[in-house]
Amino acid sequence: MGLVEFDPPDRFVAGTVGPPGQRTFFLQASEGRRLTSVSLEKQQVSVLADRINDLLDSYAGGEGGDHAAAEVVDNAPLDTPIEDDFRVSTLSLAWDEGRQVVVIEALDRDPEDPEASVDPEVLSQEPRQIRVVLSPSRARAFARRAQSVVSAGRPPCPFCGGPLEPEGHICPRANGYKR
Repeated sequence: MGLVEFDPPDRFVAGTVGPPGQRTFFLQASEGRRLTSVSLEKQQVSVLADRINDLLDSYAGGEGGDHAAAEVVDNAPLDTPIEDDFRVSTLSLAWDEGRQVVVIEALDRDPEDPEASVDPEVLSQEPRQIRVVLSPSRARAFARRAQSVVSAGRPPCPFCGGPLEPEGHICPRANGYKR
């Protein structure tokens, strides 16, 4: 697979499949008929959204703000078929000063750490990765959607902050009693 580039994509979103507590998180990029989906951890989606907002606040100088992001809101579900091309191990984020765009890369392993995979077959292949180039307003809209996707899971316990299951949970703050 090597590098798959979307510069720019028609669509780039974060989404989930499955019920709260058992969700699988995806990043999905599409351009024309080409569709790439990669799976990743909830925490990776959350950190990516936060870092995009920080990057835009620092470098985009007002571009990609509330008004611009509102014009490119995408609340549609993930496109089907939803099959991950690979599991994301490493994410990178950059600001291209010359083009005034955000560059997001997702890789299946850390290229700086050859020991990250002990499978010789994987090591003999180049890392699989996708690169997505977004305007500041589209990056801000992506970050907003990603934050709402992350927060749409199980509600937190008001006592310990852990996720509440529909049937309750054993709360450490309640000395092991179920809430």
